[in-house]
Amino acid sequence: MALPANFLDELRARTPIAAVIGKAVKLTRSGRDNKGCCPFHGEKTPSFYVYEDHFHCFGCGEHGDVISFLMKSSGAGFMEVVEGLAREAGLEVPKASPQAAQAEQRRAGILEVLEAAGKKFQELLFAPQGLAALEYLRGRGLGDETIRRFGLGWSGEGRGMLAGALRGQGIKPEQLIEAGLMKQSERGPVDMFFSRIMFPIRDARGSMLSFGGRVMGDGQPKYVNGPETEVFAKRRALYGLNFARDAVRKGATLIVVEGYMDVIALAQAGFGGAVAPLGTALTEEHLAQAWRLSPAPVICFDADNAGRRAALKTVDMALGALAADRSLKFLRLPEKDDPDSLIRREGARAFGARLEQAQPISAALFDMLAEGVVRSTPEARASFRNRLIETAGRIPDRSLASEYRRMLFKRLDDEWRGKGKAPARMPVFTRDAAPPDPAVAEMRRARLMLATLIAHPWLIPDVEEAFARVQLPAEEAALRAALSRFVAQAGALDTDSLLNHLNGLGLSPAAALVCSQAAQDHRPDAEASRAEIAEVWWGWYILMDFSLQMLRAQRDEAQRFCQANQEDRAGWDRLTRYNLLLRQAMAGEAEPEPAPN
Repeated sequence: MALPANFLDELRARTPIAAVIGKAVKLTRSGRDNKGCCPFHGEKTPSFYVYEDHFHCFGCGEHGDVISFLMKSSGAGFMEVVEGLAREAGLEVPKASPQAAQAEQRRAGILEVLEAAGKKFQELLFAPQGLAALEYLRGRGLGDETIRRFGLGWSGEGRGMLAGALRGQGIKPEQLIEAGLMKQSERGPVDMFFSRIMFPIRDARGSMLSFGGRVMGDGQPKYVNGPETEVFAKRRALYGLNFARDAVRKGATLIVVEGYMDVIALAQAGFGGAVAPLGTALTEEHLAQAWRLSPAPVICFDADNAGRRAALKTVDMALGALAADRSLKFLRLPEKDDPDSLIRREGARAFGARLEQAQPISAALFDMLAEGVVRSTPEARASFRNRLIETAGRIPDRSLASEYRRMLFKRLDDEWRGKGKAPARMPVFTRDAAPPDPAVAEMRRARLMLATLIAHPWLIPDVEEAFARVQLPAEEAALRAALSRFVAQAGALDTDSLLNHLNGLGLSPAAALVCSQAAQDHRPDAEASRAEIAEVWWGWYILMDFSLQMLRAQRDEAQRFCQANQEDRAGWDRLTRYNLLLRQAMAGEAEPEPAPN
């Protein structure tokens, strides 16, 4: 039995082709793609290229997707390869059955019906009854070539028009209902779209999935999308993806906008990499598709409140998937503008200049989080700082999360200091009291940090790398190693699970002793939030190892500064630099930057 096309599409989407081929071929980056020496014919100069969803050898002409590569390179059969990839992707291969065969036949029938409807809608647009819609599109600045390329059409006035027009092709009303083009009512089948400009929605390969319809004039709802069907799911579909995929391969920037007209206007102006979700917020599936095309898509939503909320929601969702090779950029438009209106008013060159200035998410994040938030009091700043800690902590790559904490804290510091302007009154510094014995102090702080992690194992992943730098006695070092093993294998990072883990290793008595000794030095706040607990932990950490050296350097610099001319700007800059180094340590930097000379 032939497997359903939607299953194979899902399998290909979940399988990173470069990673699979990279096991057999040494690949190197070539722009957005990968290249290597072809495994199917002997060559010394690489001519074998791996793209987002296929490979091609310019030397021998071999070409295909991840499935065909494995079949050709290993000699395995189609089903053997598919079953292996499905296991790795967590998919279940559909079983051969009459029901499965019928489902695939029904899906193929839906695609045929949609294609027939698309041709009819476009025919109507260029017929006399579609003249008003055609003039509307031309009035929005679209040329006929663009209109035909995107397959725009006119639905007609409804009243069974589509069913009547397609009857001669043997297409029945129940098939139109199945395809989302009609719906069942008390009066029988009625048209889903009437008196609307029609926008065909296609997948990345160009197969028709559904339609969106825009009402003429000011009627509501302005846009209507077809319903969910066996071939169409709004949470996965991106309008314009079939055109954007080819454009991005040729070097275009991938731009995520809000609407159909934005995509089309950008494409006509030369920005062929534009896509849009279908009346829904951007989903994880949408982001995954975008990242398969580009490591840093540009999010360009409208400048109104809804657009800003959508952008912030996108950031919120993307944080959990950011990585060193996967990010976002943001292009903020002028108020009351969208890409379509901006291009018509300013032209393509001006939009291109704005696109060049799109902010990486690292730069846009602080502004989004800070918008409308009062930060004028110590309490408000502390609350906002905790929010920054929580936000950066959601990035799974710990090294990248550390970089974000550093960047966010620097922005907060710059804001407070007025971008480098010294305060009107210089601070007065007093000499610190003599510190306790350093070795004893470090041992007690290390014990406090360890006890905190035993009580709050959810914190371990965020601090594990930094805590590894702390010198511990042998028995406490064994506890630290046990905590790392627990995180690597635990399903849930809760205290009960950790204690069971330690008990199984015979380390429960050592853990109890550490917690008992730590309790003599610090009584934790039972009402403290996670952000507050993390901040206390990092507060102990900055007094360890290299951080003590920075504290001494800061104190010495402060003493010299107080004895010097109060107008010494260089001294002030060195002092604020030491403060920044301390904040970097609090943010979990593995290696602080060298102190200034």
